[in-house]
Amino acid sequence: MGPRLIALVGLLVTQVAPRPTLSVDVAARAIQPGELVVVTIAAPRSVGPVTVRAFDRTTAAFAVDDAHWRALVGLDLDVKAGTYTLTVDASGERATRDLVVLPKTFPSRRLTVDPDFVTPPPSAEARIASDARLLEATWRSSSGERLWTDPFVRPVAEPANSAFGTRSIFNGRRRNAHGGADFLSPAGTPIHAPNGGRIAVARDLYFSGNTVIIDHGLGLFSMLAHLSAFDVHEGDLVSAGQQVGRVGATGRVTGPHLHWAVRAAGARVDPLSVLAVLGK
Repeated sequence: MGPRLIALVGLLVTQVAPRPTLSVDVAARAIQPGELVVVTIAAPRSVGPVTVRAFDRTTAAFAVDDAHWRALVGLDLDVKAGTYTLTVDASGERATRDLVVLPKTFPSRRLTVDPDFVTPPPSAEARIASDARLLEATWRSSSGERLWTDPFVRPVAEPANSAFGTRSIFNGRRRNAHGGADFLSPAGTPIHAPNGGRIAVARDLYFSGNTVIIDHGLGLFSMLAHLSAFDVHEGDLVSAGQQVGRVGATGRVTGPHLHWAVRAAGARVDPLSVLAVLGK
């Protein structure tokens, strides 16, 4: 092989960079229904957009530094126990790993509320349908960018007194599972944004009363319900810990409290799980 050919081969070798190899790690309070899983991917920033798919949902990852990306995967409270595949894609590279979801049994609770919130009158049907359309549109409208940078914080100081996923029986009738956590805070208690984001909803809804929904970006939302007063408007940008309203007893309630619910790419997850993996 002549010197010129050897030099050409050497040039080609130096110009063909090895394809990036992805590695995937997961962290969670537990791998069970209703939990938030933090997926960390080791990959150069130069690989371009990184996405994670699991449970028939796709979530965009965000860059943590020059070599790591992160995505939030929610295990909806209705996910069945079993082995699921988590797939990471980045500029033609793909990595997979199994997630073994363990079973979880949720408790039941019996509550007595205004009968109109169990069997709504015909006059409320149009409003309830409009609220449902608003919520569905909201869950699909998340910003494509991460709108938070700080750790998540508790919206009120009081501990949760009603567990996420509890199977609710209102006035003797079984209804949907409890998709959030309730905090037994006195009426008028200031409510703080769990993290930064944009106010997607700040209005009165039939079942949840005065409601604030914060879009944290990348499919992550916080809903704060049953407020007595608003301190924000739709479209406002808020930071972690900023006051957004006050505790009340509006909507379907038995007394003053805060209901905090979280959606991650459509999955209903326990807010306490969010605090466990993303809080201070």
